[in-house]
Amino acid sequence: MKYVKLGSSDLQVSKVCLGSMTWGSQNSEAEAFEQIDYALGEGINFIDTAEMYAVPPKSETCGLTETYIGNWLAKNPDKRKDIILATKIAGKGIPWVRDGNMISGPAIKEALDGSLKRLQTDYIDLYQLHWPNRSHPHFGRHWPQTINYQKIDVVREREEHLEILTALDDCIKAGKIRYCGLSDDTPWGINEYLRLYEKYSLPKVVSIQNEFNLLHLIDSPHLVETCILNDVAYLPWSPLAGGALSGKYRNGQKPKGCRWTIEQRNGIFRDTSQAHAAIEAYYEVAQRNNLSLTQMSLAWVYQFSGVTSTIIGATSLEQLKEDIGAYKLTLSEQVRHDIDQAIKRFPIPF
Repeated sequence: MKYVKLGSSDLQVSKVCLGSMTWGSQNSEAEAFEQIDYALGEGINFIDTAEMYAVPPKSETCGLTETYIGNWLAKNPDKRKDIILATKIAGKGIPWVRDGNMISGPAIKEALDGSLKRLQTDYIDLYQLHWPNRSHPHFGRHWPQTINYQKIDVVREREEHLEILTALDDCIKAGKIRYCGLSDDTPWGINEYLRLYEKYSLPKVVSIQNEFNLLHLIDSPHLVETCILNDVAYLPWSPLAGGALSGKYRNGQKPKGCRWTIEQRNGIFRDTSQAHAAIEAYYEVAQRNNLSLTQMSLAWVYQFSGVTSTIIGATSLEQLKEDIGAYKLTLSEQVRHDIDQAIKRFPIPF
């Protein structure tokens, strides 16, 4: 396993990051422990979670994922120093999380203390804003004219950003956070936080995690360029497009207990005719080259120029083994060419 610097921080993270959002919903605590143990054994030192997990979010499972990780840390206290632990504060819209209110200075301090308690640790290595307060082009909202940006109050947004970054600075000075990052944001969001960092000597955001996969390519090239040129780590989440690029939904299949059979907060927005056509195209590429669709899709993200560490998740140990195994796969020039041809046919399939 290769280790790389997390943006402008001094943290060295594995190129593969263990995601955890199904722990507490589709996975038990024992299964979570099993995944952590296996991942660490494979050289992964980076674990990502969030206060609102497990997903899909429910009031009765909120915080369970952090609790599971905290219980594992309590059983393995000597391992804490070897793990880069990342979590996130939920944005507005979740009724049972601070009444669905937006991220603010006081909300950050309240949420952070809750995460620290559940995780049974004194500090978070990377504390992230799960999504912005303003309307943003994620979770299926990236089509033209979906968001009217002219209605966004930029003055208020900048005031909120300053309040948020100031609160994060307080938490870093208190020793509760080492670094801060973003999630589900845009080049404008990154640049605004960088502007405030430079103007007020506040913390620099060191990373951003957004969805990125063969079905969802909107971050390339503009956000990826912003990250590279500003030394901000790029952390793709959902490299298999919510499991769609495993091929398990081919031919109209919806296996029992899979994500597309569970009600989602933002709907099953990836389930479109174009997405299914794109999946078939990628499946054909994988078949021609004697690869599994899962490993080919993951390897493509792992090897994408500008990606720092890829966040993977699994609902079984066998899936996790396959996901991590794809890191060792090198895609040939022919495979890359065939994938490029499919991308040109289906650039925005959902």
